[in-house]
Amino acid sequence: MRELIGVYDADATLWGEMSYWIGARLGQRHCSLCDITHGLFTEKSEWQACAAALPVPFTAFHRNDQPADVRACIGNQLPAVVARTDTGVVMFVTADELETCHGNPEALAALLTSRLAAH
Repeated sequence: MRELIGVYDADATLWGEMSYWIGARLGQRHCSLCDITHGLFTEKSEWQACAAALPVPFTAFHRNDQPADVRACIGNQLPAVVARTDTGVVMFVTADELETCHGNPEALAALLTSRLAAH
């Protein structure tokens, strides 16, 4: 594994960010990866510490700015975490698995660390 890449189910535009933020507050939008990595306005310090402790770099993208090889792997299965390996990009954590973390950065870090150790 060379890198882990998370992809949010939100767009990286001013309108996309505002639309997601408002929709999330009204219960109309939900991204479990956003819940894990971000608080009300900024990235959670707990997530920053967890990501820094991972044995490989973790990079995050939004659905509209993800690299083409990541998009080809994920398709519409958002949010998700993929792993970039020497042979390509592979699904690493699905949307359902992100949901089981219940917004907890430490839970995602534990899941990632466990999977990395198995590879």
